Amino acid sequence: MLQVRCFPESWPLKTAFVISRGARTTADVVVVEVEDQGGRIGVGECTPYARYGESAASVLAEIATVVPALASGMDCDALQAILPAGAARNAIDSALRDLQFRKGAQEGVLADRSGQFLPTVQTLVIDSPEAMAVAAATAVSEGVRVLKLKLDQEQVLERVRAVSAAAPDSDLVIDANEAWSHRGLPELCAQLADLGVTMLEQPLPADTDDFLETFDHPLPICADESCHTSADLPRLAGRYDMVNIKLDKTGGLTEALLLADAAETQGFELMLGCMLCTSRAIRAAWPLGARARFVDLDGPTWLAKDVSPLRFEAGKVYWT
Repeated sequence: MLQVRCFPESWPLKTAFVISRGARTTADVVVVEVEDQGGRIGVGECTPYARYGESAASVLAEIATVVPALASGMDCDALQAILPAGAARNAIDSALRDLQFRKGAQEGVLADRSGQFLPTVQTLVIDSPEAMAVAAATAVSEGVRVLKLKLDQEQVLERVRAVSAAAPDSDLVIDANEAWSHRGLPELCAQLADLGVTMLEQPLPADTDDFLETFDHPLPICADESCHTSADLPRLAGRYDMVNIKLDKTGGLTEALLLADAAETQGFELMLGCMLCTSRAIRAAWPLGARARFVDLDGPTWLAKDVSPLRFEAGKVYWT
């Protein structure tokens, strides 16, 4: 039998996190704790996302429906058939895996990562070209080598040129969060490629991304909002070159590993991403880091204060 606790937390950010669909000043997460009879506690965290119809209240309600099964010993495999992919399932999946680790299961994806590190991109939120250039220069001075630009439809080329000038030796990736239109997109992609942009993430809304099939991509295009689980991959063929795997979309590492395997088999490159979160969520996603071309695990760097923090330094995140 397990004791199960779940509760929301709100973590203030250092500065506003501004993307095309709005600004946030807190990271609002839901935590699940599972405690065995020996007093060992596994902890999982998720970030409910309004874009997917989630809130802290809806996620807590969803978790509540499976607490009896969880307390009675439901495992990660059984969980997949009981809850759909999403934040609630991720928090439980992550808590169960963390408990396994604390019981001494340290093989495969549960292996001890002490002393390891992963490279991570650093996100630059939407701002004026001048302000984004300053942010880029600051990040580069701290050792960051891959910058991720959050952009809407305004001043796209001006912002990219400003960041490129401020950080000429950095790799640039762009995340539009579904904000762009298909009008002029092929030409814009060509211009971005000429500016040295190495990847473009989710330029179009998920329900209109079929347009991506109509032109050759001069730079890789990555599916984020369009890709949640391995079931999405057939629809993405011919539209995307890469998929962004996030545990809050897959519903935990169990499905994330299946998605990674299927995506690689079908010719997609991998990106590993996160939501605004604490270091608990980054630890849960860690096993996929070595397989991804781009690792975007900088969520905790936006927090004014982290819980059991990992160490972020010079464009890397270190397991601690």
